[in-house]
Amino acid sequence: MLAELVACPSISSTQADLDQSNLGVIHRLATWLEDLGFTAEVIPLPDKPGKGNLIARLGTGEGGLVLAGHTDTVPFDAELWASDPFVLRQTDDAWYGLGSCDMKGFFPLAMVAASRFKASQLKAPLTIVATSDEESSMAGARFLAARGEPRARCAIIGEPSGLSPVYAHKGIMMLSICLQGASGHSSDPGLGNNALDAMHGVMGELLLFRKELAVRYRNPAFQIDVPTLNLGCLRAGDNPNRICGHAELQIDLRLLPGMHIDDIFEELSNRVQQVSQRFGTGCCITPFYPPLPAFATDPEGDLVQTLARLSGRAPQTVAFGTEGPFFQSLGMETAIFGAGSIDQAHQPEEFLSRRQIEPGVNILTGVIERYCLNG
Repeated sequence: MLAELVACPSISSTQADLDQSNLGVIHRLATWLEDLGFTAEVIPLPDKPGKGNLIARLGTGEGGLVLAGHTDTVPFDAELWASDPFVLRQTDDAWYGLGSCDMKGFFPLAMVAASRFKASQLKAPLTIVATSDEESSMAGARFLAARGEPRARCAIIGEPSGLSPVYAHKGIMMLSICLQGASGHSSDPGLGNNALDAMHGVMGELLLFRKELAVRYRNPAFQIDVPTLNLGCLRAGDNPNRICGHAELQIDLRLLPGMHIDDIFEELSNRVQQVSQRFGTGCCITPFYPPLPAFATDPEGDLVQTLARLSGRAPQTVAFGTEGPFFQSLGMETAIFGAGSIDQAHQPEEFLSRRQIEPGVNILTGVIERYCLNG
């Protein structure tokens, strides 16, 4: 199953020329799940041709368990792979392929665990959910949350966590800051208004803001226990002998649980706008997509502790973002748990360790027993 999923390209990207449909993966999953007795519903995303989600249910009633994952992958650098990233390559220790770890590998594990049960055995339903566009906009999970489904007692997001239960992660805000000055001949600064000079001032203000955030907010449960603000990409000007008329800075801000997205965005915007006004430039601050809220659930909650007991690993936090907040918003106790390591994701030679396959299936089997078989 993993070989077929890897062989089906499903890249999502903010760049239209790289973005691909995920429906090939969705329909394969739907077919396999129907063969296991699930009722499968493919849900197209409005205004996104070629994109869709899947909700597949085994059993009926209230409560139960959701096992959820995304079907898309990030783009790749073909020249850095030792072999075709769309052909699953097996070694004694691992399976190599694009998406093998993040996170197409979760679905075969979930289906093998699910195959050990029949609908007639279940006192509460088992639901498997597959989403689109997690790697770009999280449009799939956002759409499901807006529809108000799925519903269950608990949800597991199968991102690679090394088979350790994750109870919290940071939020993500990615912004484009554009300054508009005026071009002119570089021999006379008075002939224009240098947007790059103004951006230098903006960058200084952002670095000061970063230091202040680190003083204001701290959470020792995280390895990086403060918010982070990364100046990731700068585009400005076109020639050394022209006054720079336009500059764009792209930033990534990671928020701790408890930080309010709207408040942080407003403060950042006000500070950047003040610098821009001081330099006399126009200013536009635009999110690349709606910010992802931070995620946190009770580490002593039933689901997290069940996963801790079955895995033998203590609950932890991570820095990367997931679809967890959207499932949690539907009233489900939610945790992050899956095979593989995030250290292998988003890079050439991505792989899923074969040592985690059997334990992963067995742990998911135990969770299904607790929330679906025992009610």
